[in-house]
Amino acid sequence: MNILRDQLTGARVLDLYAGSGALGLEALSRGAASITLVEYGTKALEALRANIAQLDVGGQANIHRGDSLDFVKRLGPDAYDVVLADPPYGEAIATELVRLYRHVSFARILSVEHPGSEKPGGDETRLYGSTALTFCYAP
Repeated sequence: MNILRDQLTGARVLDLYAGSGALGLEALSRGAASITLVEYGTKALEALRANIAQLDVGGQANIHRGDSLDFVKRLGPDAYDVVLADPPYGEAIATELVRLYRHVSFARILSVEHPGSEKPGGDETRLYGSTALTFCYAP
């Protein structure tokens, strides 16, 4: 989040593979205007709803139950300011997200976490041990 801190104030943030919502909720705490959280898992959705209620941010948070890749495929250009993604490892999802982003720049910035061994082809990649963060920037 520190890397993106200057991009979050007033931003419309999309959190893909949201899980408990930690990334999106952290973005809200750093000044994002709104978050959309996409998650499929039943247990994760329960935790997500509980966290949103506990933090009393329901007015700024929208939850979509479904597949994150399917959600992204329906987005138009500049639908969001910042997209955060922490997909499951081992399925080359980061590479697919970057490919979809190159086809339609659905945000100013895409940030996706992935195994360091995966090379999704973004604009910038930072390696942290065996984990990497890849960033793509709209033209």
